[in-house]
Amino acid sequence: MFNEIWPLISVVLGIVILLVLIIGFKLNTFISLIITSMITALMLGIPLTKIMETIEKGMGSTLGHIALIFGLGAILGKLLADGGGATRIADTLIQKFGQKHVQWAMLVAAFIVGIALFFEVGLVLLIPLVFTVAKRANVSVLKLGLPMVTALSVTHGFLPPHPGPVVIAKELKANVGDVLLYGMIIAIPVTLIAGPIFNKVAQKMIPSAYTREGDISALGAQKEFTDQEMPGFGMSLLTATLPVILMLVSTITQLVTGHDKPTNLFESIIYMIGTAGTAMLIAVLFAIVTMGLMRKRKMNHIMESVTNAIYPIGMMLL
Repeated sequence: MFNEIWPLISVVLGIVILLVLIIGFKLNTFISLIITSMITALMLGIPLTKIMETIEKGMGSTLGHIALIFGLGAILGKLLADGGGATRIADTLIQKFGQKHVQWAMLVAAFIVGIALFFEVGLVLLIPLVFTVAKRANVSVLKLGLPMVTALSVTHGFLPPHPGPVVIAKELKANVGDVLLYGMIIAIPVTLIAGPIFNKVAQKMIPSAYTREGDISALGAQKEFTDQEMPGFGMSLLTATLPVILMLVSTITQLVTGHDKPTNLFESIIYMIGTAGTAMLIAVLFAIVTMGLMRKRKMNHIMESVTNAIYPIGMMLL
C-alpha cells in the first residue's frame, strides 16, 4: 500500500521543498526547480547516473512545444503595445461605455488586451490608463484597477497562448483549441465575480481603501500616442484576437464534422491553421503589417520590438 502512494508523497514533498527554496531561501526559480527535480528523482528511486539525463529529457520535450508559442505570444503582445493597438482598444472602450460604466470598460479592455499580452506587459501598459481615467472620471483608482488586474490575471491563467494553459495542455495531451474554448467559458464568469462584483463587496467592507491615491512613477516614462499614431479600433481588435479566432475556427470545425483528424484538403488546412504555433505565427505576421508597416514604422524599428519581446521570457522558459 505504501509503495503505491509513495510516488504521490514524493511529488508533494518535492513541491514543499521547491516552495522552501524559493520563498524561504530566496533562491532563483530555475535553480530551485533543478535541485527539487534531483531530490524528487532520488525519492522515486531513479538511479544516480540517470537523474540528470531524465531531467534533460523532460525539459527538452516540454520546451520543444512551448518555446515557440511563448516566443510568438510575447512578440505579438509587444507589437500590439508598441504599435498603439492596445492603447486604442482601451481608449475606445472607455469612450463607448461612458463615465458611469467606466469600470466595465476597463474590465473588457483588459480582457481583450490580456488575451494577447503577458500579464506583466498588460499591467505596465494599462496602469497609466487606470490613473488617467480615474482622475478624469473622478473615481477611485482601486475601483478601476481591481477589474483590470482581475481580467489580466484570469486571461493569463486560463487562456492559451499564456504559459500555464499551454504547459497543462501539453502535459495532458489536450487540444489547445479545446483548452481555449473551455477556458473562455470559465474565464468570463470568474472575471465578473472577482472584478466588478467583488468591487462592490470590497467597497462596503473596506471603504478607506477606495479613497487612497497613488502614483505610477515606479513604472518610468510611458509612451503616449496621439490619435493619428494609433491604428483603428477594428484593426487593433482583430490583431489582438486573431490567434484566438483561428484556434476557435479549427475547434468548431472539428466539433461540427466530428473528425479528430482531417479527411480532406480543406480540413487539413483549417486544422493546420488552428494549431497554436501556426495561429500565433500568422497573428505575428499580421501584426507586423497592421501594427508596423501600416503605421509607417521602419522595418528595423519593428524588428527592435520583436527582439525586445524575447528578452523577458528567457527565464520564464527555463
